[in-house]
Amino acid sequence: MAASRPGSKDLTQGPIGATLLMFAIPTLASNILQSLNGSINAIWVGRFLGAQALAATANANIIMFLMFSVVFGFGMASTVVIAQSVGARDIDAARRAFGSAVGFCSILGLGVATAGWIGAPALLHMLATPAEAYDLALVYLRVIFFAMPATLLVVMIMMGLRGAGDARTPLIFMIVSVAIDLVLNPVLILGLGPIPAYGIAGSAAATAAAGIISLIGVVAFIYARDMPLRLRGAELRYLWPAADQLRILVAKGLPMGLQMIVMSASGLVMIGLVNREGLLVTAAYGAAQQIWTYLQMPAMAMGAAVSAMAAQNVGAGRWDRIGKIAGYGISYLLAITGTMIVIILLFHASLLSLFLGSNQAAIDAAWNMQLLASWSFMIFGVTMILFGVMRANGVVVAPLIILTFTLFGVRLGFYELGYPVLGADALWLSFPVGSGVALLLAWTVYARGGWRKARLMVPVHEEECREAVNSESEPAGRIAPVG
Repeated sequence: MAASRPGSKDLTQGPIGATLLMFAIPTLASNILQSLNGSINAIWVGRFLGAQALAATANANIIMFLMFSVVFGFGMASTVVIAQSVGARDIDAARRAFGSAVGFCSILGLGVATAGWIGAPALLHMLATPAEAYDLALVYLRVIFFAMPATLLVVMIMMGLRGAGDARTPLIFMIVSVAIDLVLNPVLILGLGPIPAYGIAGSAAATAAAGIISLIGVVAFIYARDMPLRLRGAELRYLWPAADQLRILVAKGLPMGLQMIVMSASGLVMIGLVNREGLLVTAAYGAAQQIWTYLQMPAMAMGAAVSAMAAQNVGAGRWDRIGKIAGYGISYLLAITGTMIVIILLFHASLLSLFLGSNQAAIDAAWNMQLLASWSFMIFGVTMILFGVMRANGVVVAPLIILTFTLFGVRLGFYELGYPVLGADALWLSFPVGSGVALLLAWTVYARGGWRKARLMVPVHEEECREAVNSESEPAGRIAPVG
C-alpha cells in the first residue's frame, strides 16, 4: 500500500539521473552554507576580537570536529538503515532505526557535554594551546560543549531525514541555523543596543543559539507535517536504543567516523610538512586549502546522496538500478567538480588575492599548488561515489583501510621518495598520486562485487514479524512514503 507523505521521497522509482541530481543539490547547498558560515564567523572573531581570539576558536574547533566526526559516522549508519527500510516499504523499521539513533545521540551528547565542560582545561593543555589564547579558548569551548547535545541532535536528525529521501527539510533548517548564527555573532560579540558585549563567549553563544533554535524548529516541523519518521505513542519507546540497533550503529558508525578522523589527521600531517617550507609557502598553502575546501564539497554531497539512494534501492531489491546510480553520480561529480576547477584556475589571481592580498610571491606559490593538485579532487570524488555505493549495503571497513593506506602510506611514501628530486612539488603531487591509488583500490573492491553479498538489516524476530503483520492495516504500519 502506498501513501503520499510529505518530507520523504521514493528513490527507487522514476528516472535515476534527474532524481539523484535533485536529491544531491540541497545537500551540496547545505555543505556550502555551513562552510561559508564558518568562514564568516572566523572573520567576525578575527576582525572584532583579534588574533588571540581567532587562535582560541581554532583550537576549540579541532575538538568540535572530532566530536562531529564520530556523530557523522553514527548518522551515516542510521541513514543507510533508514534508507534500506524505506526502500523495503517498512516505515516501522525506519522509525526504530531513527529512534535508536536519536536516543543514542542524545545520551552521547549529554555525556560529551558533561565530560567536555569538566575536562576542557585538560583538552586545551593536551592541544598545547598558546598561553595567550588559553582563557579565551576555555570560555569558548565550554559554551560550545553546553550546546553540544542540541547541535549533535540536529546533525543526526538531518541525516535521518536524508535517509528517508528528504533533502529539502535539512536545507531549510541549515539556512535557518546559518541566518541566526550570522545575525547573532556580531550582536553578541560587540553588544548592540541593550545587549551587552560578550566577546568570544558571544560568538560561541550565537552558534549555540542557532543549534538549539534549529533543533526546536526541525522537530516542530516534522510533527506539524506528520513526516514518516515522527514518533508517537508506543513508538516513543524506540528512543531507548535497542541492542540490535546499537550493534549496527557502533559496528558501522565507528569506521565511518574514523574515515573523517583519518582525513583530518592526514591534513594535520600535511600542514606540518608544509610548515617546513617556510612562512611564504605556508601562507600560500593556507589560501589554496581555503579553495580546496569547496572543491571537496561535491564529492561529499554526491557521495552522501548516492549512498542514500542506493540504500533505498538495496532495501527494495532493485539491484538493477545500483550500477546506474553509481554511473550518474560519477558523471555529475566530474561535471560539477571539473567546472569548479576550470573557474578556479581561470580566476586564480582574484581568488587567491582575497586571502593573500598583494603578496605576489605567495600568489605564485599558491598558483603552482593549484595547477599540480586541484584536478586530483575529481579522482577523489569518484572514489567517494564508489565508497558511498558500497556503504549503502553496510560495507565500511574496506573504505577505511583504503583511505588510511593511501593518505598515509602512499602520500607520505611518495613525498619521502620524491622530495630529493621534486622539492616542495612532491607535496602537491602526492595529492593526485594518493587519490589515484585510492581510486584503483576502490574500483577493485567495487568491481569484484563481494560487497553486494553483505547484509546490514537486522533480522526481525518471530514476534516482531507477527506484530508487523497485525499492524499492516494501521497508519503506523507498512506504508510506502512517496514524495
